Amino acid sequence: MGKMRTSALVVLAAAGFGLQAMPVAHASAGSESHPTVVSKPVGNAPDCVRVWHTVGTITKTGYARNDCSNALNIRIVWAFGVDGPCSTVSSGSTISHKIPRGPRNFDGASTC
Repeated sequence: MGKMRTSALVVLAAAGFGLQAMPVAHASAGSESHPTVVSKPVGNAPDCVRVWHTVGTITKTGYARNDCSNALNIRIVWAFGVDGPCSTVSSGSTISHKIPRGPRNFDGASTC
């Protein structure tokens, strides 16, 4: 019985390491939050919109940078709650939307 439990724990631990293989951008040395690049965002923004989020002690902030050649109307998308406001974002500009930390997940950005 003990051998079976040990094997199950090894499998679960190995699976946990696989879940952390998401690319991470590094914040400045004094920052509490660590930006996480979303590799496959759920939102419907075009591929030229770069999205990421940071998680702080009590808040989460989602970001979307318009790297397209023209202005876009986009919003930050969160699961399990209200999304950010629709904003016109010129080429080269970034928007952000901050929420309290909790069960909500960052889903990227969508056009609006």
